[in-house]
Amino acid sequence: MTAPSLSSGPTDVALLDETIGACLRRIARQHPDREALVVVHQGVRLTYAGLDHQVDRVARGLHTAGLRKGDRLAIWAPSCAEWTLVQYATARLGIVLVTVNPAYRSHELAHVLRQSTSRMLVCAASFKTSDYVAMVEQVRSDLVALKQVVVLGTPDWDALLLDEGDLPEGDLHPNDPINIQYTSGTTGFPKGATLSHRNIVNNGFFVGLLCGYTEQDRIAVPVPFYHCFGMVMGVLGALTHGACVVVPGPSFEPTATLQAVQDERCTALYGVPTMFIAELADSGFSSYDLASLRTGIMAGSPCPVEVMKRVVAEMHMREVTICYGMTETSPVSTQTRADDDLERRVSTVGRVHPQVTVKVVDPVTGKTVPRGATGELCTAGYGVMIGYWEDPDKTAEAIDPDGFMHTGDLAVMDAEGYLSIVGRIKDLIIRGGENVYPREVEEFLFTHPDVAEVQVVGVPDGRYGEELCAWVRLRAGAVMTQDDVRDFCRDRLAHYKVPRYVRFTDSFPMTVTGKVQKYLMREQSAAELGLV
Repeated sequence: MTAPSLSSGPTDVALLDETIGACLRRIARQHPDREALVVVHQGVRLTYAGLDHQVDRVARGLHTAGLRKGDRLAIWAPSCAEWTLVQYATARLGIVLVTVNPAYRSHELAHVLRQSTSRMLVCAASFKTSDYVAMVEQVRSDLVALKQVVVLGTPDWDALLLDEGDLPEGDLHPNDPINIQYTSGTTGFPKGATLSHRNIVNNGFFVGLLCGYTEQDRIAVPVPFYHCFGMVMGVLGALTHGACVVVPGPSFEPTATLQAVQDERCTALYGVPTMFIAELADSGFSSYDLASLRTGIMAGSPCPVEVMKRVVAEMHMREVTICYGMTETSPVSTQTRADDDLERRVSTVGRVHPQVTVKVVDPVTGKTVPRGATGELCTAGYGVMIGYWEDPDKTAEAIDPDGFMHTGDLAVMDAEGYLSIVGRIKDLIIRGGENVYPREVEEFLFTHPDVAEVQVVGVPDGRYGEELCAWVRLRAGAVMTQDDVRDFCRDRLAHYKVPRYVRFTDSFPMTVTGKVQKYLMREQSAAELGLV
């Protein structure tokens, strides 16, 4: 009889029962003189003792500013030293950190700040083409809860760095909420996945454990901090093993990343497949000494076989691992191991994590399917989020009564417990590691007065995995160009949500019951665009 698609990870290593702040204190005592954080573009170098001291300074400033346990503080900035200081300082006081995607525009920013009722926003003045200060001013009058905006690099930020003052650290528990991460949702707006100390400290710990991290490791983290990949797998993965985080730049740039790996003698490198592709394609790639690399993490979307072979052979990442997860599970549920063969690394997302249980179920009946059969991947254990912030109905839809998070991904578990992701139940588009739910883009495009109806689908793309294609039906007499549609999105949506392709149509393929058949739209779009 075929075994059921159910697998539980090993339990021989116990969960860490401590808050993020307590973990930092412990590691700082154990490894005070080891480097904890190197931010190349800022020239910042902090040992663990130095990091612990700077975190205390920011925590005092936040407390003096009136923030208390349970209050929400949002951070909107590219990767920088201050980002990490705020991450640790809020955790030290029990303040819930709300992470905002640096690519967000005013429309998305306002929703996140309003829905989380954030009392303070810490933000960069600007980044690339985004004037953060101007966008904040556009929406601030509508945000009743927002009491203070602190812009990095200004006297307001300097005022938070206090050497004297109260630093209350009592009354904190590992199960307290400490982070809200907004994920694109099918309801038209992102939902706030609420994570505890226990969720993310332990996920960082186990990710690092499977990468074999010790205090000798130096991890290059070119992925953004606002996402679990950067702040959990990167920052907390390093912390829990006494390793060092190396930040090559404010955002990903292949040359800067390769230079940082060489100069800082990094032993691990993170990225989505498109990042590794860009690094391998860099004109000076062969001139960099990457021999210090041993491991790292590739996640976000499937990696092409030939790319993985080159990463192992030419970047010396013989122990590179593949991770699978979602923000709502803190994030990693499965991971390949260092001794898995190349075929496993490119065709599967590995096996279940320690202290986690996964199963594959029939999406209709909810029953566990036999191994080798396709169904919805569900995960349970310490990593499952507390819930969506202030949204019990959506929480109940996502987490069943047995505590399993329903991922919406279609998967197959083989006889040895390896999982392969074969599709998505929902119409999630993954563009370069960024999750985009078409509904969110569709509802935004509906706000244009000339748009009568719109549907968004994903189409294949050699660089980003998928790109967005918008099918638009205009109102009678209206005239729009493809550029008009894209320009409308650019001002108020993150760049990765702007449709690359726009197709004007009079109708959509429908079922007899009136449901849009997006799979036919995807096939037709790909064929018309020559992407098949």
